[in-house]
Amino acid sequence: MPAVAMADIAFNLVLFFIIMARTQDESHLKWDPASSPKVQSTGEARVSVTVDKDSKVYLNGRHTSVTQLATSITSLLGSEPAGKRTVLLKVHKETLASTFVPIIEAVSQAGGDVVHVLEERKNEE
Repeated sequence: MPAVAMADIAFNLVLFFIIMARTQDESHLKWDPASSPKVQSTGEARVSVTVDKDSKVYLNGRHTSVTQLATSITSLLGSEPAGKRTVLLKVHKETLASTFVPIIEAVSQAGGDVVHVLEERKNEE
């Protein structure tokens, strides 16, 4: 068996696992973001917390409870340095503060930096 072919196979396997590890499928989640007149783009984030229109909480696309969030986020962030501990918070626009405030507290306990995902409000003239 040629050794060159083994290197190609190993390279393809590494690529496959890198692509699969970075994928977060959140297409099944139904939420409408709040809007703001001015929004900024953020960098990459390894962790995403979503609150859908039914006030269900999802961590990286998987249903979870607020009580488990701090522990789960801590393990996902691992030993990332400050500035690389971004947690995207996607909250349905009609969600009450009593639902998302404990989520913000859990992210804070885990040492994450909360970035609230918003939609830019279009000025209609």
